[in-house]
Amino acid sequence: MEFLVASSIGLLTTCGTYLLLRGRTFPVVVGLALLSYAVNVFLFAMGRLTINMPPILREGVTEYTDPLPQALVLTAIVISFGMTALIVVLSIRAFLEIGNDHVDGRPVGAPSEAGDKN
Repeated sequence: MEFLVASSIGLLTTCGTYLLLRGRTFPVVVGLALLSYAVNVFLFAMGRLTINMPPILREGVTEYTDPLPQALVLTAIVISFGMTALIVVLSIRAFLEIGNDHVDGRPVGAPSEAGDKN
């Protein structure tokens, strides 16, 4: 199970990084979402969650689950949702202003600084 969780975190991070390096805004937004998912799974996995244990100390309880990882993941989910909404609005605004969704903002077919015709 540890291998599966570690592999999924690595796969989410790899795909998110690849999409962040794309030249259009929609893959960049999806890449940021994948990276935030990878961070959430990482935080959750680092909490060493225990099953069937109470999250707070009570009388007679010797072992308990640490509630901090769940609180961190919940906070990270809320922050990533707000960040994703802001980036989507900014990318839509940039598309409406510029007329395309290239990250560098140059028109489609215009030569770049290197002189190629992308």
